[in-house]
Amino acid sequence: MHSWISSHHELIGVTMGTAFGLAARMTMLRSDYRQYPAYPHGKIIHLALGLIAGALGSVAVPALYNKNYTAITFLSLAAQQFREVRNMERNTLTAIDHLELVPRGAAYIEGIAVVFEGRNYLAILTAFVTSLVVMLSTWWAGAIAGVLLLFIIHFFMKGKVIAHIANIERVPVKLDGPNLYVGDVYMMNVGLDENREIIREQGFGFVLTPKSDDAKVTIANLGQRQAILHDVSTRLGVYRDDGDPALLPIAKLGLGTGKLGVLVLPREKDHDKAYQAVCNVPLLEAAVRKPTKANRKSTEGNAVG
Repeated sequence: MHSWISSHHELIGVTMGTAFGLAARMTMLRSDYRQYPAYPHGKIIHLALGLIAGALGSVAVPALYNKNYTAITFLSLAAQQFREVRNMERNTLTAIDHLELVPRGAAYIEGIAVVFEGRNYLAILTAFVTSLVVMLSTWWAGAIAGVLLLFIIHFFMKGKVIAHIANIERVPVKLDGPNLYVGDVYMMNVGLDENREIIREQGFGFVLTPKSDDAKVTIANLGQRQAILHDVSTRLGVYRDDGDPALLPIAKLGLGTGKLGVLVLPREKDHDKAYQAVCNVPLLEAAVRKPTKANRKSTEGNAVG
């Protein structure tokens, strides 16, 4: 048995690398309340890509170990293919977004597409490192390295949410004639008595107070606002149909305070679930801004000059 392992060292490295690369992709592939990717066909596509990513990452190690440096071209080809995965996800989500009662928005779609591309690279990295450890040491050392990488990848999956940058407060929805307020934030003018009655009965109001000056810019981003409205409406439903613009959930900025007022009209009237849904909205990479850091660097540069 020992002699067989010694004579098939490269094969074991490639096999273990591929297996851990696929396992990494399986760990990162989850269908949540958004039901994306769809089950089972959407998952099959991404698991197949994960298998390919694992195989490419693991095969590169023995190829480079044997001084076959042309193997690096396979990794560059893989990078090109996974960029196409990003484009595929973007095009798919954009095509169906106009069918949503509360759309995701371009920023949310781009964030999802980037995640799908990046997770394939993490699968390649897992396979590469596992295969490398097997080649340099033993198969059980490669297994330990693979398991450790799975835990590290799990850490990278945890992104920030709205609750990290803003304090969320439940506030009453008030109607002063046709004027609609969420807390002290003016939202819009509601002309029809029927719509005002629906908003009064179904509406939930939240005010997001940014924790920093950077957070003010982030929650003011239109893409981040749309992500909040979409997530809450997806988790709790939305009390509207197509062609009811007055019943569309809305997020408006209090220009004087920087607070964000959010009005949602959920089908499921559960304040606690709605509050948790707002708190757990992911922070979009495309929406994050840090102007205070940029301004500080600019001031320091001017001072030095």
